[in-house]
Amino acid sequence: MKRIISAFALLVSLTLVSYTQTSSPAAKKSISAFTEKMQRIDGFIPMYVNSDDGRIYIEVTMFNFEFLYLVSLPTGVGSNPLGLDRGQLGTTKIVTFERAGNKVLLVQPNYDFRATGDARQKKSVEESFAKSVIWGFKIEAAEGDRVLVDATTFLIRDAHGVADRLNQAKQGNYSFDESRSALYLPNTKGFPKNTEVEATVTLSTNAETGNLVNQVAPTARNVTVRERHSFVELPDDNYRPRRFDPRTGAIPVSFYDYGTDINEDLEKRWIQRHRLEKRDPGAAVSEPVKPIVYYVDNGAPKAIQDALIEGASWWNQAFEAAGFRNAFQVRVLPPDADPMDVRYNVINWVHRATRGWSIGDSVVDPRTGEIIKGDVTLDSQRARQDFLLSAGMSPQYASAGNACDFGLLRDIDYLNPSDNAGDAKSMSYARIRQLSAHEVGHTLGFTHNFAASTYGRGSVMDYPAPLVEIKDGKLDLSNAYAVGIGSFDKFAVKYAYSQFAAGANESYELEKIVRDGVASGMLFLSDSDARPAGASNPLANLWDNGPDPVAMLRHEMRV
Repeated sequence: MKRIISAFALLVSLTLVSYTQTSSPAAKKSISAFTEKMQRIDGFIPMYVNSDDGRIYIEVTMFNFEFLYLVSLPTGVGSNPLGLDRGQLGTTKIVTFERAGNKVLLVQPNYDFRATGDARQKKSVEESFAKSVIWGFKIEAAEGDRVLVDATTFLIRDAHGVADRLNQAKQGNYSFDESRSALYLPNTKGFPKNTEVEATVTLSTNAETGNLVNQVAPTARNVTVRERHSFVELPDDNYRPRRFDPRTGAIPVSFYDYGTDINEDLEKRWIQRHRLEKRDPGAAVSEPVKPIVYYVDNGAPKAIQDALIEGASWWNQAFEAAGFRNAFQVRVLPPDADPMDVRYNVINWVHRATRGWSIGDSVVDPRTGEIIKGDVTLDSQRARQDFLLSAGMSPQYASAGNACDFGLLRDIDYLNPSDNAGDAKSMSYARIRQLSAHEVGHTLGFTHNFAASTYGRGSVMDYPAPLVEIKDGKLDLSNAYAVGIGSFDKFAVKYAYSQFAAGANESYELEKIVRDGVASGMLFLSDSDARPAGASNPLANLWDNGPDPVAMLRHEMRV
């Protein structure tokens, strides 16, 4: 009997040992041991790349620490109707890493609903509205407070939603093709304040493909682009938000503040703007501590670069009116710089198969409205259309205008006009300069002002039609587009960027700027006043000149 009990006890003991060995979690390897043969990329968020299997790992050293996360499109599809352009920005999110057992969660807090009160009020609002978990990572190794997670499937995916856009445009039934996608190491880089990860992403379909994709892709069933993930350190707390005023043309960020009294507006609105400070706060006009610098695409032709620089530089006139000297500067992007790097404000010269729109976009801190990066997309085909418009109005056609002999018409070189090519090119470059200033204006924090044409080309943020004059019986294109910044633009920059003397009442000073501007005729009417057609303010016309549309129509009929 004792032998049976002893045997049973031994069996139980062995079973427990076996169960413990097979069911207890294996101890995590150290990060140094796990990554011993991998390539390390230092930066804001350290990374490791395993060249053997193409996997990429993120080293998480900061938990519950907020930073910016942005997805963008370094290479485009090339079709204006599809709207997937080189340099396109995605949505900017504030996120944090949170540890949950053997997982790390990438969490997006809800900044649409906040409280400016004490910690208990903030917690109450935080618990009242949903957060979003963007991704969950499995911990592969650990070392002290640091953990290593496998981020391969997070970083090599269609994060920008290219397939969704193609499918919405009825171009096929595209989905992410893992077998044709991989990490793009040349543009995967680490910097002290930002980490950039780029992936080659292929979207594939077995369905019939649409004409838009067929026009631009070498093999329409497989559309390959590159998508970038940016992890960016948030700015420090020294930036001071400025309240939004709808009369100034500023673009707002908005949120609900549940810390306000019941007799105050629940919705708070602050303007979007770059950080700009005077080196000498007491001076009426001062050099900046750090200027706002924009960089023109180094892949644009030299003549185009010069026009883009000149047009964008007009904004310095407005900053001078606001009390800053040399505060806004424009240069050509250095050859070793990456235009997608958030440290650079860029003016991209983007090519498409057909003419398309131009765009001014920004990376903005959702907490404050501070602009971190300005990103302009200018369409290269647009300039060619402007050339055709101006060539069509040039006097080269006058010699054959009344001729019935088509032999005379054959003698005219329509594609290479000799006498008036200068006029046509001059008008085209004038439009490029104006367009550069317009789209940069959006990235400085300003929206359209469609009323500005009623008071003497008052803003580069209007939509200008070419003003063709008649002089000595001939069409004159020399004043087709305005040169320099407008009076409203100076008013808008004064409101957004002026720095007031120490001890000044900012609310009073801002209201004074607005009142003085309105009194001097600075009328502002934007998209909601101009579009849709039929529901607009009669002063908010697009593509017009002058205060009297009937008089301008008569002039254009004469032209």
